[in-house]
Amino acid sequence: MTSETIFMKLFFTKTLLLSLLLASGHSLIGQVVGGNNVYEFLNLSPSARITGLGGNLITVRDDDVNLAFHNPASLNPEMHQQIGFSHNFHLADIGGGYAAYGHFVEKWNTTLHGGIQYLSYGKFDGTDVTGQLNGEFNAAEYAITVGAGRELYERVSVGANLKFITSQFESYNSAGIAGDLAAMFHDTSRQLNISLVFKNIGGQLTTYTDGNREPIPFEMQAGISKRLRYLPFRFSIIYRYLDRWNITYDDPNSEEDIFFFGDETSSNDNSFLDNFARHFVFNGEFLFGRKDNFRLRLGYNHLQRKELSVRNLRSMAGFSMGVGFKINRFRVEYGRSVMHLGAGVNHFSISTNIKEFR
Repeated sequence: MTSETIFMKLFFTKTLLLSLLLASGHSLIGQVVGGNNVYEFLNLSPSARITGLGGNLITVRDDDVNLAFHNPASLNPEMHQQIGFSHNFHLADIGGGYAAYGHFVEKWNTTLHGGIQYLSYGKFDGTDVTGQLNGEFNAAEYAITVGAGRELYERVSVGANLKFITSQFESYNSAGIAGDLAAMFHDTSRQLNISLVFKNIGGQLTTYTDGNREPIPFEMQAGISKRLRYLPFRFSIIYRYLDRWNITYDDPNSEEDIFFFGDETSSNDNSFLDNFARHFVFNGEFLFGRKDNFRLRLGYNHLQRKELSVRNLRSMAGFSMGVGFKINRFRVEYGRSVMHLGAGVNHFSISTNIKEFR
């Protein structure tokens, strides 16, 4: 074992231990309440594949470089010279996307990646206190991500991301920095993966207004995926918010009486079960063809369903679906996430490998 290999293993081990110390400084109680964090766009899905799988995928390790945005431990040599572009047609003319590239450095036995995430909220009318128009303004947020991942020990990979963030709302601007730390156990013989991710460790460098520093959406996640031996299907179960238990929003004006898929039931009897279910994202992916060139996807996010459903009306909110196929050198993906009763999100991605053009 060379001195460089020893150094890299020690570096990633210390980085992971440091994440545990940083995470322990965050509150282990509290609720996930809208408006408490800035830079919430960091939690958006970077690709159509991930959108179709419930908006979160930290448990898969293959040649898809977009996976490294949420889990840098998924970086591996199969992502070498892989490039991908995605665009998300969100609600109310909001649009966002992600572009990424992966590169394997054989000398360091490490896979690097870089990406740019953007979210445009469109144009807004500027008015004075009397409501008179005095122009237009834009609102947008960006994040530049760089990361590295490698196999630290046999079947154990680790990775880290660093994100440089800018946000602009009319004349209000903010900049921040965040990091992700992750570890993944992967057993190729049993087609089993287990992941642990510390997301968005960091804070604001400059604030929108003086003296008003706001937190960013830190989160701890764990997940497991398994590909079945006799069926071309892989399922994943992801547990979000390991660092806090209560992620419900206590609205005194709401008397929720619907749980899970629209069944009427007593909210008092199911408050524990409902909160527990909100932590999970379930998804599955059918992989057809010798090289998995055709894929069908389904996902379910109970937290999204509960927060975006219309009371006492059944809907598909929280469900997602998608399809992916390879045409010649290009892999084309489509994902749709049902946000609420009236609308959903459409996501398109295209990726290829530069090596295939040589």
